[in-house]
Amino acid sequence: MLDYAQARRLMVDCQLRTFDVNDIAVLNAFEDVPRERFVPPGREDFAYIDQTLRLDAAGRAMPAPMLLARMIQALTVLPGTRVLDVAAGYGYGSAILQRLGAQVTALDSDEGLAAGARERLAGLAGIEIVAGPLAEGAPKAAPFDAILVNGRVELRPQALLDQLADGGRLVCVIGRDRAAKATLFVRSGDAFGARPLFDAALPALDAFAAEAGFAF
Repeated sequence: MLDYAQARRLMVDCQLRTFDVNDIAVLNAFEDVPRERFVPPGREDFAYIDQTLRLDAAGRAMPAPMLLARMIQALTVLPGTRVLDVAAGYGYGSAILQRLGAQVTALDSDEGLAAGARERLAGLAGIEIVAGPLAEGAPKAAPFDAILVNGRVELRPQALLDQLADGGRLVCVIGRDRAAKATLFVRSGDAFGARPLFDAALPALDAFAAEAGFAF
C-alpha cells in the first residue's frame, strides 16, 4: 500500500519546491492536507502524480499540485483572507486555503461534486460550500480578498473580478490551448491590472468559454 505521508513529502520536495513555490506556509499546507481524500474513489494512488487529475466523465479536473500551489502562492493568502474557490470540485484547494487561515466560499456548479466536497470538508471551520453557476461567482458572500479559479477560462472573468474587494487578487489560467497562461489580476478601485505568471495547461471550464468566432 502506498505511504501517503511519504508521497506528500515527495510532492512538496520534488514538485512544489522545484517549481518556485517557496512560501513556507503554502508548502506546509500542502504537506499537511491529505490530497488522497479529495480524488474520486479508487483513484487515491494517483493523488500525488505531477498531472492534472480528472474528477468526472464531463472533463472537470483538479489542477496538478505544483500548478495549484503556484496559483495559491500568487494570491498571498493570510489568516482571515476571504477567498472564493471557483470550480472547487471535491474541495482540495479549499482545504489548502483553510489550512492557510482563509475564510473560504467553495463554489461548484456540479451538485455531485459539491456534495462530495461537503463530505470531505466536514468538520473544517471557515468553509462554506455553495452550488451554483461558476461564471456568476458568489455575489451574496462578496466582496472577496482573493479568488481562485480551478480551470482554464477563455474570456476575462469579469463577473468574478467585480466581486473582488479593492486590492483583491484573482488568479486563473486564461487563454486557449498552448497559448494559455496562469494570470494574476489585481483590483485597484474600478481598474484591474493583469500580469501573466507562467505557461499553464488546464481543462477548459464551459462556463467561461468564448463564443464561436471569438479570437483571444
